[in-house]
Amino acid sequence: MRTLTIALAALAAIVIGLFAFTHFAPERATAILVNLDRTRSGLTRKQIDLPNGLRYVYLEGGQGEPLMLLHGFGADKENFTRVARHLTPHYHVIVPDQIGFGESSHPQRGDYSPVTQANNLHGLALALGIKQLDLGGSSMGGQIALTYASLYPTEVSSLWLLAPAGIWSAPPSELARSILTGGKNNLMTKNEEEFAQLFKFVMNDPPYIPRFVKNVMAQEDIVNYDLHLRIFEQIKNDDTLEKRVAGLPTPTLIVWGEQDRALNIATAAVLHKLLPRSQVITIPGVGHLPMIERDGQVAADYIRFRNGVGKIDRRDAPHAPSTG
Repeated sequence: MRTLTIALAALAAIVIGLFAFTHFAPERATAILVNLDRTRSGLTRKQIDLPNGLRYVYLEGGQGEPLMLLHGFGADKENFTRVARHLTPHYHVIVPDQIGFGESSHPQRGDYSPVTQANNLHGLALALGIKQLDLGGSSMGGQIALTYASLYPTEVSSLWLLAPAGIWSAPPSELARSILTGGKNNLMTKNEEEFAQLFKFVMNDPPYIPRFVKNVMAQEDIVNYDLHLRIFEQIKNDDTLEKRVAGLPTPTLIVWGEQDRALNIATAAVLHKLLPRSQVITIPGVGHLPMIERDGQVAADYIRFRNGVGKIDRRDAPHAPSTG
């Protein structure tokens, strides 16, 4: 009995200590958790300054053909940390914070149009000695990935588009309808509570993330609210993407969650018609961020796609549910 009492007292002390640590040092606690997640995925944080003065901070790991992954609006490189653990055994994974987000440069008067972002990322690839790559992107990152492929078609081997933005001829989403009627832009957050609500909006089945971690993550959005508002307007005003990518022959995997509230799932069919070597996978029960909500399943689908690149034909899989 005495041994049990001592064990319970020790456990209580550990719990109290953890509570105090996360309460009084949430930034440090969050950094520890983030670093553990990166280590588990085989990723290391790096940074590089480009000749144009921009600084990119990025995660890198794995071996094989280069795979660059681009996060969406209001997010950062950590959006791909979970899925990367399934990818680094197969590919050389690079996940940058895009300019204006995360730890990369935030020029207050910068040009954040998809074309400029794509050109900046091309400069990053060249600075890293990468002349040929596979490219993936989520939401805004997908819009920029498509733009990159349209600007440098011979340098992009394949595209992985996770609910990409920029296809404005598609039916409006819940987010678009709200903005068009003067309602709230759910992607913009001014405080910690709005950021917590953002998680519920963009994900239908999110993984558990402690509230103190969300509060730390929220600070980026809160501090950069005005800048992100400018970036959002520049993204929204890019109405030439469909013309640029129509007929693009790059092998492409399009992935969409069926419960996506930020971008209408009907966009997948529109994009599929634009890209002659594309295939579509839809995932039930998933929202706007399938690589977070179903990391293992999404990675397995992607690896199968990559193994079949060169064989993709509209007759093969014009529209298929996920098999993961």
